[in-house]
Formats: sequence, C-alpha cells, structure tokens
Amino acid sequence: MAVFTPVTETDAQALLAHYALGELRALRGIPSGIENTNYFLTTSQGEYVLTLFERLTREQLPFYIDLMTHLAEHGIPVPHPQAAHDGRRLAELHGKPCTIATRLPGKCEMAPEPVHCEQVGRTLARLHLAGQDFPLRQPNLLGLPWWQQTAPVVSPYLASDTAAMLADEVAFQTVFARTDTYRALPQGPAHCDLFRDNVLFAGTRQAPELGGFIDFYFAGCDHWLFDLAVCVNDWCIDHAQGVIRPELAGALLAAYAQVRPLNDAEREAWSAMLRAAALRFWLSRLRDFHLPRPAQTLTPHDPTHFERILRLRRGHAPIALP
Repeated sequence: MAVFTPVTETDAQALLAHYALGELRALRGIPSGIENTNYFLTTSQGEYVLTLFERLTREQLPFYIDLMTHLAEHGIPVPHPQAAHDGRRLAELHGKPCTIATRLPGKCEMAPEPVHCEQVGRTLARLHLAGQDFPLRQPNLLGLPWWQQTAPVVSPYLASDTAAMLADEVAFQTVFARTDTYRALPQGPAHCDLFRDNVLFAGTRQAPELGGFIDFYFAGCDHWLFDLAVCVNDWCIDHAQGVIRPELAGALLAAYAQVRPLNDAEREAWSAMLRAAALRFWLSRLRDFHLPRPAQTLTPHDPTHFERILRLRRGHAPIALP
C-alpha cells in the first residue's frame, strides 16, 4: 500500500455519491506497501479503505474483488468490497479502477508470539477451505513463469556468484514443477502475500484477537503449501537472521493442520516450497529496488533479506510438517 495517485477530498466525495456509505468525514493516505494507492476513508457510517489499482487491469480485478466478497460472505475475516448503487463493486477514479472495502479492526503485530501464529495458521486453513467452491480461476501472477522472466532482468545488478545462485534456484524450481510430487499438491485460491503487515490483531498482546487478513491483490490460485511457506518465512523467523524459530513455526503449522490436515506430498515438497516462497519475494524486491516506480510515499524493501532466507533454506532442513 502506497500513494502513487493523489486523491483529494473532492475526489472522494464525488466517488461516495455513487454509494450508500454516508458522507465523507476524513481521508488519509496509507504510506506502507509498494503496489497500489490506498487511503483510509472515514464516513458518517463507518471506516473503509479506498484502493486505486496501479498495475492490475480492470479485466484482472474481478478475481480479487469477488474472492474477497466470497470469503467475507463465508465468515472469513477479510475486507468486504462495497457495492455501489448499480451493484458494482469496482469503480473508477482518475482513470484507474478502484474499490471501497470495509476497514478491519486492529493493527499489525510485528513481533509475534506463538498465540499470534496459532491464529494466523488456523485462519489461513479456514480461508483455503472456504475458497474451494470459488468459481473464478486466475493463477498466481508472480509464480514460476514470472520468476523465469524476471531473473534475467535483475541478474545484471547482482554479483556474479549471487546471480549464479539465482539462476540455479530458478532452474531447480522449474524442474521441481514437473514432478509428480508437485502435481499432487492441493491447490486453490491463496493469499500469496500473508506477511506480518497484512494481518491485523485487536485485543491485547497477551490475549490477541485476529482482526483479519488484508491486501489480497497478490492473491491467485496456487498450491496451498506455497501460501503456508510464505507465512512461515515471515511469521516464524528471527527477523535479523532469517532462521526459523521452532516455537513459532510449530504453533502456526499445528494450528493450520488441525483445520486442514496436510498430506504426504506436501511433507515431501515442504523444503522446496520454502525455497520457492523465498525466491518469489527476493525477485520482487530486487525488481522494486533496482527498477523502482515513482510514488509519493514509497520505500522499497531490502532485497538482501530474502536473499539471506533463500540461502538458509537451500542449506538447512526445515522444521517438519505435522
């Protein structure tokens, strides 16, 4: 979430005229994130988030908007896109598609304890199961084909040994994707970006209450194990070193498996999928760092963080799946 496209109060008032969401009370840009323009939108009826889509096309957006609507209507705590007077949940502002969704309670927990990881794991499994009957299908747009296309673009910015590791990992993931084990992995709609800053908690630190999952605009149909690996690589690590903390990973994985038990193919693929999740975010951070787009409030993430995690995942056996 960032501010690429400025939105004035007059803009917001004109947009709200198409909804039954009350009158504008406040508008505030959200500086974090790197993909879309986001504003907190307070009206006389409640709290919302206005999102303008900077990369995704109008043709791609129904998957994300309808997925959040489907999950919200199945009891999963996610932002609920609001319908305008004409029933549409997708509008336009400054020539860009946009949506208004409910604002969830709570704030991000950047130093999680096992209790936080338990709630994330349990809710992620519920999300996966709730998405099974979602009718739309769209692949993870930052999956293997994107890795294969992006690696040669960012490699010239890397030291030769680092570029060689990147090429080797892409080759490994390409071969792994052809295996019977890979084809046996359960899949469906997945968040694909469930980092600490995309989960909100209310309550207290001692007794947290999960407010919900946000920022679904990297979502796609992918292997659920990939979604789980993304979580573990962020939620369950020593952030300075990148090593997995067993007490956090154990809590998250056990809670997930209680809702959706994992199968033998997933256990066999776990190490490769942790590597895949690290590769995906190393590549996207390399792209954003070396080939940035202009934004009013944009701070690219450090790509060396996921380079370090990938090196660790390539060299160490992961914590076992339950």
